Amino acid sequence: MDLDFLGRQSTKFRNFRNINIMQIIYYRLPLSGKLSLLHRISGALLFLSVPTVILPIFEASVNSEESYSYLMSYFKNFYIKLILLTIIWSYLHHFCAGIRYFLLDFHIGIDKIRAHKSAKLVFIFSLILTFIFGLKLFGIL
Repeated sequence: MDLDFLGRQSTKFRNFRNINIMQIIYYRLPLSGKLSLLHRISGALLFLSVPTVILPIFEASVNSEESYSYLMSYFKNFYIKLILLTIIWSYLHHFCAGIRYFLLDFHIGIDKIRAHKSAKLVFIFSLILTFIFGLKLFGIL
């Protein structure tokens, strides 16, 4: 039985409760929540990829001409390109979502409708940019 603030029975108030860890799969996040979750995942992916992938690639590319040519032959592998495309997506998504959060900090687009539209725009722009960079990476563009 739900009670309102005066102790009367009310049906207009929603019942909020904690969810079990197994119920998290079925929980429906709004688009802004999904964007926030992916922003955190892309940030963690970038944080982990800088010392493990990006810096060793940069070091090998500027070390010598032989290491650069070996690196370029290594990047012809399809799976290596997929790893690089994942890192490119994480950067582009994190960048676009970061601009959105920066604007939200200045109270621009903070109401529900504009926040939903800006979250949708971040998804669209980051995926379009990732697609363009993916075409370039795979040599189609």
